[in-house]
Amino acid sequence: MKELIATIARALVDQADEVVVSEREGNPASILELRVAKEDLGKIIGKQGRTAKALRTILSAASAKMKKRTMLEIIE
Repeated sequence: MKELIATIARALVDQADEVVVSEREGNPASILELRVAKEDLGKIIGKQGRTAKALRTILSAASAKMKKRTMLEIIE
């Protein structure tokens, strides 16, 4: 899951080397934290949050296939 989000995020931003994805294991679900450069934050969130919602939808579908629950947090 980490690599999936990192690959998509690197394709969207200008400063791909500053994309960092970390994972926190939670009891009911895992949480992926996505960090990007401040200048690229708008590209990850998108207009009205559409890009962020699409990332979360892809992550949800991929984790459901693996019978897990994973959430995405975008860290400023």
